[in-house]
Amino acid sequence: MPRNVEIKARLDDADRLHTRMHEIADSGPVEIFQDDTFFNVPDGRLKLRVFADGSGELIYYRRPDVAGPKESFYLIASAENPDTLREVLAHACGISGRVRKVRTLFLVGRARVHLDSVEELGDFLELEVVLREEEAFSTGEAEARHLLGLLGIRDDQLVEGAYLDLKH
Repeated sequence: MPRNVEIKARLDDADRLHTRMHEIADSGPVEIFQDDTFFNVPDGRLKLRVFADGSGELIYYRRPDVAGPKESFYLIASAENPDTLREVLAHACGISGRVRKVRTLFLVGRARVHLDSVEELGDFLELEVVLREEEAFSTGEAEARHLLGLLGIRDDQLVEGAYLDLKH
């Protein structure tokens, strides 16, 4: 199963971080609207992500809900009819919540840096370092922590869990 090192942090000054990302990013920004519907599952999280163009992805992931770097295992399948799939999954599993955001994506090496403006919650950083199959978590964690330092993110800004958890 693919995996990455993930970190979420609440932003005090999204404009400052956006400017800093322009200085260090290899590519970006790319703005992406995301509408995520989460479904009740016994283990991990299952969400249907719908983009502004009407396309979608079904994403299953599991990771610990702790602040700071965490190892996330995930699977992604494209969804050709996301509205119908949402209805099917709502009947089969039940909906646990919905999160809408505008994500600004930058790439720094192999790291994906997301500046997220989350409806009802505010501004966040989500950083993902994709790990190779046999790569140690500690290698990706060191890379993620280095990026946090470059971006001036403090430990007291780190967030546990998913955006959905912050809404409850």
